[in-house]
Amino acid sequence: MAFFRSFGKFGSNSMKILLINKNGYFNSKFLSSSTRIMSAASPTSQLNANSPQSQKIGKRDPLDTSFDNHIDAFKSKTTVELIRAYLVYVLCSSEYLVENNMKIMKLMNSILGDKVFNMLMKSTFYGHFVAGEDQVKIVPCLERLRSFGVKPILDYSVEEDLSQEEAEEREVTAATPLAAPNPSDPSHLPQYVVDKTFADRRYKVLGARTYFYLNEATCERNMEIFIKCLEAVKYSSFGTGITAIKLTALGRPNLLLQISEVIQRTRQYMRDIAGGTGNVLTHHKTIKDLEKYFGKLGDQKDVKEFLERMTTDKEGILHLFPWSGIVNEECQLSDTFRVPDPKTGQMRRLTSQIQPKEEEMFRNMIRRLNNIVKIAEELDVRIMIDAEQTYFQPAISRITLEMMRKYNTKKAIVFNTYQCYLKEAYQEVVTDLEQASRQNFYFGAKLVRGAYMDQERARADALGYEDPINANYEATTEMYHKTLTECLRRIKHLKNAGADPKKIAIMVASHNEDTVRFAIEKMKEIGISPEDKVICFGQLLGMCDYITMPLGQAGYSAYKYIPYGPVKEVLPYLSRRAQENKGVLKKIQKEKRLLKTEIFRRLSRGQLFYKPKGDYVPI
Repeated sequence: MAFFRSFGKFGSNSMKILLINKNGYFNSKFLSSSTRIMSAASPTSQLNANSPQSQKIGKRDPLDTSFDNHIDAFKSKTTVELIRAYLVYVLCSSEYLVENNMKIMKLMNSILGDKVFNMLMKSTFYGHFVAGEDQVKIVPCLERLRSFGVKPILDYSVEEDLSQEEAEEREVTAATPLAAPNPSDPSHLPQYVVDKTFADRRYKVLGARTYFYLNEATCERNMEIFIKCLEAVKYSSFGTGITAIKLTALGRPNLLLQISEVIQRTRQYMRDIAGGTGNVLTHHKTIKDLEKYFGKLGDQKDVKEFLERMTTDKEGILHLFPWSGIVNEECQLSDTFRVPDPKTGQMRRLTSQIQPKEEEMFRNMIRRLNNIVKIAEELDVRIMIDAEQTYFQPAISRITLEMMRKYNTKKAIVFNTYQCYLKEAYQEVVTDLEQASRQNFYFGAKLVRGAYMDQERARADALGYEDPINANYEATTEMYHKTLTECLRRIKHLKNAGADPKKIAIMVASHNEDTVRFAIEKMKEIGISPEDKVICFGQLLGMCDYITMPLGQAGYSAYKYIPYGPVKEVLPYLSRRAQENKGVLKKIQKEKRLLKTEIFRRLSRGQLFYKPKGDYVPI
């Protein structure tokens, strides 16, 4: 790891290169400078991201926003790769194969053996959806994408193949407080109750990976994997890429559950004493307003200390609790999450008693995240923290915003993810934009539709709380477009005011071509160009190439989400991709049609051995 952060400090008589160990991690060794090895990090074989050559303006194609141009969509693919893609989509259309894909793959592996099975997978599903086994083997894929104007979001996509019983046991254990229930502690809100029925968080989830807590050592390994991804992004993608991480990979989920409940109780507490709705900062109340509310109770020592610890600015109260101290590992949770009773002034907890061991686990989680973001800052690589279930998300967003405040002082390094199928999505984004403006940090957001809809609805119905999901597909589309429009409006306002428009950076992460078209049209309408580098687009590797590739070739900031890892260890990821493609038949039909048209066009012109060669430069 130290090698990456001090690259280029060695003498001319020897050079330090990268080798891959059996786990897919980088190792470094000194070799004679006469030994010529092409590696992902070699400055002699790759353009430096900051070199003049990498900053030149490359070729630009006109963009057909019907996304119906099969030549533009697949010019980055060989004919053999197109045939493979068509075969994969045909197989994804088979309900039997998709529903039983994991059983079939395991059976084939046992019959064929690892070597033949790996070859078969690389020529079909693995080869289509996964870039390679390690940071070196993914380089050809990244180089080719870059030559066609597309940048990477790297994800080491190894997943545990747990049974439902194993997943449930781990989750119930990890999501249950260490201490026995205390009658004096507040009862849990129904949304934050641990329920075994929904303990397997993979239930009805196709578009997202799930981590299940085992122990602190596993979380340390996950941190190291994320750091390896950051290093791979830096030295395999010329510093233009992004790494995606999940907070549930870095700590015990019960901590996120408890903090999320604290946030919801805090909002309710603020509504009770100040009226109105929404997050604390949207009330625009001041310390003096609360002093008036508490009256004589404000003279009590505990109440005074509570008011002094609040996060405030000239516009009012931002947070009731000192979140900056929490993420800087300075505050104890048990002492922090207490508020004065409005009638007696006596301090009461907003969550059950947090044990010292849990405090330590939380400190560990924050330390891991701080380590990751600090290294990202050093490497000048961005991080996107993925959204998760609504009972974790308030804590994830709160911690992510504080990481933005801490690290996004000169540019957007940390991005939060907002799921627009949620009823509160627009208000959450507006609130976080206001916090970024008031605390003067760069705001980064990835907008997605969401990955947990069926699970969220079933859980809300079973546990008796309000369904957090929009009523239908159209309402989610409206929410997505409304939220994106507000972000674009604020970017335009920054431009008009002579401020840095990059104070707000947005990724439109969508496979929906109508949403992508909407974003492009709004950019033109508002006067935001691709060269402003404030809006980018992202899709998964192996899906919707007819959207991503034309965008990159037309000069828009376009990304592919790039999974990598050993064949057998990414089978759960491949299983989800197969099921996800079965669930979006309309997109599959269009991609199959475009693939078929391009395959016949090439064969009719004798281009069976077509070799892609791009001269585009990502913006």
